[in-house]
Amino acid sequence: MAFRGSCLCGSVQYQIDQLDGPIVHCHCTTCRKAQASQYASTGRVLRDHFRITAGEEQLQEFESSPGKLRKFCRTCGTHVFAERASDPYVILRVGTLDDDPGRSPAMHIWTCHDVAWLTDGDDVPRHAEWQPGR
Repeated sequence: MAFRGSCLCGSVQYQIDQLDGPIVHCHCTTCRKAQASQYASTGRVLRDHFRITAGEEQLQEFESSPGKLRKFCRTCGTHVFAERASDPYVILRVGTLDDDPGRSPAMHIWTCHDVAWLTDGDDVPRHAEWQPGR
């Protein structure tokens, strides 16, 4: 079964046959800044299991560290995946999947890069939708 994914505006669309590694929350500084979030949720996908099905011309790349290219939609800015030419896999941003891959995150990595002002605990309220009063 193939799983579909896309960027925010829908210009870039892809399919994967499967995730070929665990889902990992990466807290490194470059992932945090590229995602504008506490961490990036990623999963490795072998190149043979990954296909851009629409909007390949919409992908813009940025070399965030030597040899690592991050691929973004040039219209909406969604970071879809990253790659190193020498690796047999791409590093998919699993938050861009439209279908449930059937697994949950396995670990957090690079937590030594955490920043205190983005770390929360069990005491932070959670709401299914907007916060009360909105």
